[in-house]
Amino acid sequence: MDKILEAVVMSSYPNNVKQGLVRRVIEAAKQPMDSEQCWSMLELSTKLYLTGDTKYKREIGKEVLEVYGHYHPEEFEEFFNIRFLLSLLQEGYGPLGKRSHYVLDYIQLGLQFVLESPSANSIFSLLRIEVLRKVCERPSPKQCAKISKLLVQHPQCIPTGKHQLLFCQQLIRCIGQFQCVSEGEEEIMEFLEQVNKVSGLLQRIWRTQTSAILPSLKELFTIISSTEEQEVPSNALANVVQFVPLELMDGVIRNLTNDDSITDVQMMMAIGRMIDWVSWPLGKNIDKWIIALLKGLAAVKKFSILIEVTLSKIEKVFSKLLYPIVRERALSVLQYMLLSFQHSHEAFHLLLPHIPRLVASLKKEDSNSATSSLEQLAELIHCMFFRFSGFPDLYEPVLEAIKALPIPNEDRIKHLLGQNAWTSQKNELACFYPRLASKSETGKIGLINLGNTCYMNSIIQSLFMASDFRHLVLNLTEGNSQPLMTKLQWLFAFLEHSQRPAISPENFLSASWPPWFTPGAQQDCSEYLKYLLDRLHEEEKTGKRIYQKLKESSLMSQAVEHHYLNKTLIEKMFGGKMMTKIRCLKCLNVSSREEAFTDLSLAFPPSDRNVHESTSILPVEEIGPQFIEPPENAGQLRGSPWIQRKAPMASDQAAPSVSVETLGFQEPEEAANLTCGSDVGVDAAKDHLSTFREQACAPKDSRSVPDLINYFLSPERLTAENKYHCEKCASLQDAEKVAELTEGPHYLILTLLRFSFDPRTMKRKKILDNVSIPVVLKLPILVRPEETEEVCRCGEDGAVPGSGFMTVVYDLCSVVVHSGISSESGHYYCYSRECTDAIPQGQPQEGVPKPASDKQLDFEVQWYLFNDTRVSFSSFESVSNVTSFFPKDTAYVLFYRQRPGRQSCLLHKALAEAGRLHGEPSLHKDLMEAISKDNILFLQEQEKEARNRAAYISALPKSPLWWRDLDRDKDDDSSSGGCSPAAGGGGSGSFHGLVF
Repeated sequence: MDKILEAVVMSSYPNNVKQGLVRRVIEAAKQPMDSEQCWSMLELSTKLYLTGDTKYKREIGKEVLEVYGHYHPEEFEEFFNIRFLLSLLQEGYGPLGKRSHYVLDYIQLGLQFVLESPSANSIFSLLRIEVLRKVCERPSPKQCAKISKLLVQHPQCIPTGKHQLLFCQQLIRCIGQFQCVSEGEEEIMEFLEQVNKVSGLLQRIWRTQTSAILPSLKELFTIISSTEEQEVPSNALANVVQFVPLELMDGVIRNLTNDDSITDVQMMMAIGRMIDWVSWPLGKNIDKWIIALLKGLAAVKKFSILIEVTLSKIEKVFSKLLYPIVRERALSVLQYMLLSFQHSHEAFHLLLPHIPRLVASLKKEDSNSATSSLEQLAELIHCMFFRFSGFPDLYEPVLEAIKALPIPNEDRIKHLLGQNAWTSQKNELACFYPRLASKSETGKIGLINLGNTCYMNSIIQSLFMASDFRHLVLNLTEGNSQPLMTKLQWLFAFLEHSQRPAISPENFLSASWPPWFTPGAQQDCSEYLKYLLDRLHEEEKTGKRIYQKLKESSLMSQAVEHHYLNKTLIEKMFGGKMMTKIRCLKCLNVSSREEAFTDLSLAFPPSDRNVHESTSILPVEEIGPQFIEPPENAGQLRGSPWIQRKAPMASDQAAPSVSVETLGFQEPEEAANLTCGSDVGVDAAKDHLSTFREQACAPKDSRSVPDLINYFLSPERLTAENKYHCEKCASLQDAEKVAELTEGPHYLILTLLRFSFDPRTMKRKKILDNVSIPVVLKLPILVRPEETEEVCRCGEDGAVPGSGFMTVVYDLCSVVVHSGISSESGHYYCYSRECTDAIPQGQPQEGVPKPASDKQLDFEVQWYLFNDTRVSFSSFESVSNVTSFFPKDTAYVLFYRQRPGRQSCLLHKALAEAGRLHGEPSLHKDLMEAISKDNILFLQEQEKEARNRAAYISALPKSPLWWRDLDRDKDDDSSSGGCSPAAGGGGSGSFHGLVF
């Protein structure tokens, strides 16, 4: 029968005729026959299957083998013996030089018919050894895939014990040498399928034997970290990593980055080759492993590796955004590489020439993937603009390319930069490295105490958090002939952009030091603040001003324009004006004098005075008209409300009160519902205060900031030794003095006069009374007659009809706290938050700028605690309760920011317009280079310190490194850890130039 079959197969008959004849032979084979005939047929079918020169011959051989295996099992088992299999595996089949490539397929086919035979175990043992030998010979991807297919179908043939570990390692070695010899799409798809089969076998082994994972990873790292001159490891290794359980990631990365036996060159080679894996189209979680390793290197301060790898690989990663199938993971890696490279603009600037072309390509693609990537890329670019400003010539083409894409807000930008910086990565061994400080998780930077200089540090941080002032200072041009302001600009720039957790303000301290201060001694922060602002003001006032003039408003009259444009920067931000009026009680003559101020010093009322009496004194608004129009006769003076010490009764028909108020939770519209010409009193506004007072106000017997301001603005009787010299009477007379605010500053600074001189002890003592601080403050401002029309045109609110007063609303920004009982001792720290107008960029600036958003009226707006080098998150609750918890810690200096739409609407509009046109301040190149150099120096210092203190690691009890003690055949207890956000591949695209 074998002769007949061979003759039919070798004949020249048409295939359909051959098929009919072969079918008859196969049907006859199902009948009983002798062993010799079976053996002959099995030899022929083996020959056809292994050496057939056509697919048809191999199919015939396969059919005959299956029939004899099914219908003649004993004969098949006898034929399919160990000696025959060993010969096939070691010597091959066929003539020399033309050995069959189908031996593994043949064995896989025959195994299914001997699984229950007595020789099955012997065959499995033989195959376990032979497949290991085969893998050690580095077979081709196709042969490796056949081995994998055989072992997946027959897992009994997978090597066990130590041989299994060796098998996994050698299989990874094989994958590392895989190369696709063709660029045709079909060949590439076939190659990818082969890689999938081989890595799938590893996954199957790892699932059943987890102890094989770490030795396999060790072998993989050895391959990719090799520095010997050899062929570059295949990117197919990326297919292996995707099957490593993510819960092992933290432990693997931690031990890898802390292993002193791995040199910098090896680590650099490894991470560089891993980044190349981004181009592998099938690997999942590759970006997570790459980012985890980059973060791990940052945590142990190996910045030189990160810098070298980023600069050498970032352009290649960027180019992969063109391919949809790898775009998502490439973008994930690119985002981390750019956001973490914050010490220098070099990495970002490498991409600038390529960005416009990529954006154009993605827009042309017009897919969901491209749209999403464009938005993320635009966000990333704006983060870089924010971080590395000052290159308008380089950024203009990029800005033009992304102008139609969404712009992230400043909070989002700072969040991204803060969480991704190298210096923000935490190391579990940090507690053993006391000098290896990490940047605060807040993203803010502290100031080093240079010896009782906390008074300066708290003031500098408060000024820095005054965002409008900070932006104007940072926008100052180079060579402005203002040495102190320039030093402040440099200090602010370093606080904004430095990678250090804290910086030294030594240069600024020496330049701003009041000459009467004693070095090394504690000083009064309020005194320092006044001296600093006065120095900055005088420096500009002497003719060295370079501050860019505010944009002219179409609503601005010539008088008001002249009024604003002739102010110094300090006057624009902190300057207010106050009218002091004194009236002789004999002749009723009134003398007045207007003077400028940068802060209000608020004294405490006498102890015998009711603490809340100041809230019900005669409203300031009622003082104005009676000053201007003296009564016709002195008899009217007796009942004059000008000297009254209590508020009118409810039945009185007096004008509404405009005393200082606090506001709680309310909508911006509610805060702005008092417009010109409206007759609204204070009672309506007070209805909104109950919630705030219940939560934030102090007990009834304590004081509040409005109490102190009303006491400051209340009339004062000048009698006895304090009599007033009246020019009209030409003698000393009893008089009354009153202060009125005529211009509210943009930033209102309030100093609580807690330190008073005690003549008994000849020392300054501290008033420890708790003072409740409102988060929102309403202040009465006297409006000049010539300003009334301008005020109404600007939408001013709170103007009381006929009174000449208007209400200005302020939001609390900073609170400087003094801890101690004396001004000559103790400690200063401050609570701060950023208050802005929250006007979206690009919004038309028509009319009055919008009020602050609800978020900024909310107590949940993020507060920060600045305590020298330490910066932490805080809350308004902490600000309010600090004295309750720590009686010696009392609020001393307060910063409030004026809301837009009030007296300074022109200034707010100009600031908003400047922010809309120019965005973030652009630092000049010398300053940017200084910051970049210092950031690089800091990274080098940290890396050197980490290496010098490596002995701490070796002395610590810790789990074995992940590739040690691997000869033990047992499960390894691996530490668990988190995993990064998912970012898999997807889509399809051209493979050319992508995979290989």
